[in-house]
Amino acid sequence: MKTDSNTPSQERIKIVDALRGFALAGIVIVHMVENYIGAPSPASFNEAVHQGPMDYAVDGFIGLLLRGKFFALFSFLFGLSFFIQMDKAHQRGESFAGRFLWRLLLLLGIGYVHSLFYAGDILTVYALLGIFLIPFYKIKNNWILGFVALLFLGLGRYLVFFYTQGQNMFGTMEMSPESASVLEYYTLLKEGSLSDVFSANAYNSHLNKMDFQFGIFGRGYVTFGYFLLGLYIGRTGFFKKYREQKKLVQRTWIWSLVLFLVSGGLMAVTFGSMGGNVTFDNWTAMLGLTAMDLNNVAVTFILISVFVILYKRTKPQKFLEKFIPYGKMALTNYFAQSVIGTFLLFGWGLGYIGELRNLYTFGIAFLVIAFQMILSKWWLSKFKYGPLEWLWRSATFFKFFPIKR
Repeated sequence: MKTDSNTPSQERIKIVDALRGFALAGIVIVHMVENYIGAPSPASFNEAVHQGPMDYAVDGFIGLLLRGKFFALFSFLFGLSFFIQMDKAHQRGESFAGRFLWRLLLLLGIGYVHSLFYAGDILTVYALLGIFLIPFYKIKNNWILGFVALLFLGLGRYLVFFYTQGQNMFGTMEMSPESASVLEYYTLLKEGSLSDVFSANAYNSHLNKMDFQFGIFGRGYVTFGYFLLGLYIGRTGFFKKYREQKKLVQRTWIWSLVLFLVSGGLMAVTFGSMGGNVTFDNWTAMLGLTAMDLNNVAVTFILISVFVILYKRTKPQKFLEKFIPYGKMALTNYFAQSVIGTFLLFGWGLGYIGELRNLYTFGIAFLVIAFQMILSKWWLSKFKYGPLEWLWRSATFFKFFPIKR
């Protein structure tokens, strides 16, 4: 029997895949302009990539709309996917918890290989944090939302700062652009061989990443908050009936705008009170970092709201649907982006790190997105899954799924 392509379940899948592809596009733009450094950049790099007003404009655009927002969107969708998988198994009278745990271990392996190319890999973090999602599947919504609020309000950061006073817990790299460890790692990326980069990223970079994720910057705590929000939204069935949720979408972007203004003001007051030399060894800076997190939350949900509003309209929907194949192959494309980007920029490849101004890397990112979107559409016309998606799925269930259409 032919299925109506406009059924709620089909629409939900389409809009979620489109939203995932959209998030992935934002991620590659941020990473490319950052030159895939995956660590603080030295002052010499920052000077080299800013050659004119347009380079600062690129920084402003990314800072306002992309950095910290599209990773958040990606994380939100990870939590939503967790719910979908668990719920499908529940509907069949099965438990997916054990299988999901195995799936996370596989993701950890894929992420580790990816991290050898790019130290800022997020897959390993998702795999570790995803383990803590499993018990939340049965926890009531009010408790989930309360936990999300604590995470977004900086509870993890404050506890860490109370005990460390801003000192590293895991790695040795300092967060200052002037530090010797930052310059040493940057020089390795610029001049080192592929084996040099792999060696540095195999262990030490993971320790430095752990400081960023679970130290005072608290990215990991916020990421888990987005996981839980994705789980919560999955429970509400929002993406099954998003066309009927006009008032909810409207309230979401309005209150997100209020949060954006309030948190932006708090950021200005806290960091402004510290003068030109902002350090992260005081409670004022911790409050400023929490305001920044809340500002990112606000922009993320404004983006989701606007995306849903546009997706309900015929002409914008036709454009946004172009992201569907890209989103269906998100794992493959995310991995491939880093290989392409590091080959273009690092010394083991073409060696353009720190040689291209922001405006140029911004443009290159769009070329990479366009190339991957075209390739994804072609691939999925021939095959059912992306290469890594097929590998991950087959290993999850211990059987080879047919890949050709």
